[in-house]
Amino acid sequence: MISREIDFVKLSPTQNMTLLVRTEHPEEEYRDIARQIMAYEHVHAEQVGFVQKPESPDADISLHMAGGEFCGNACMALAALTAADEGLDTGRPMDVVLEASGTEGLVRCQVVRRSAGYVCELAMPVPRVVEHGASAGDVGGRSAFVRYDDSLHVVIETERLDRATRKKAQLLAERLGETWDVSLIGVMLYDPGSNYLTPLVHVPPLGSMVWERGCGSGTASLGAYLAWKNNASVATSVIQPGGTMKVTADYARDGLTGIRVEGAVRIVAEGTAYLQQAA
Repeated sequence: MISREIDFVKLSPTQNMTLLVRTEHPEEEYRDIARQIMAYEHVHAEQVGFVQKPESPDADISLHMAGGEFCGNACMALAALTAADEGLDTGRPMDVVLEASGTEGLVRCQVVRRSAGYVCELAMPVPRVVEHGASAGDVGGRSAFVRYDDSLHVVIETERLDRATRKKAQLLAERLGETWDVSLIGVMLYDPGSNYLTPLVHVPPLGSMVWERGCGSGTASLGAYLAWKNNASVATSVIQPGGTMKVTADYARDGLTGIRVEGAVRIVAEGTAYLQQAA
């Protein structure tokens, strides 16, 4: 066995621990690299993204997730890292434009440096459709499918977070991953009484299933669901295991017109990881 060196930065967007790989690697190696460095016995994180040079002249940086999915928190993490590399002063805002896997358009993020890290507001992709999710009824109460180009989120209203409910949510994610041709399945357990969100994220190409501490894309989907449910614009704070995120969903006569999420990001480590590969 020989060792391969991977330069990484580890960030905490609402404790959704994210590894950004800065060294260049062929895309066909992304999944193997991610599986190794995500592991508990290695660097350990919930997700891995690869930093690339952008193709669009209008983008500052490009992000490709290991499973090809779109990830809002990883986009905010890369935006914060870009601001840090630029030496952004405390209290100053900076706009970062990103290319991101899992979505066709450019993603825009405003970053403000604070004493303890960065606050990022990200303009999220608007879902193609929000519709009733009848097949999710065995997990909780009222539910909806929030469908994007390359991902599917299911928002389920429930006050129960016991082992049985979590198991049903995981089985639902597995089932949807087998029947939907998408890079990411999210099952968002939402307690409307406390505004508490418990996000489960399944990336079928990686075979990963993670109860995340915080989920930017899931927060956006919850905002889309609430706007669709109430037939009105929504602005609310969403409590999650890793902290609180804000979501604003703009709703007009023809439906959703825009979604923005806001969360805190900290840079917690950077260095070199060593991966084993067959000689």
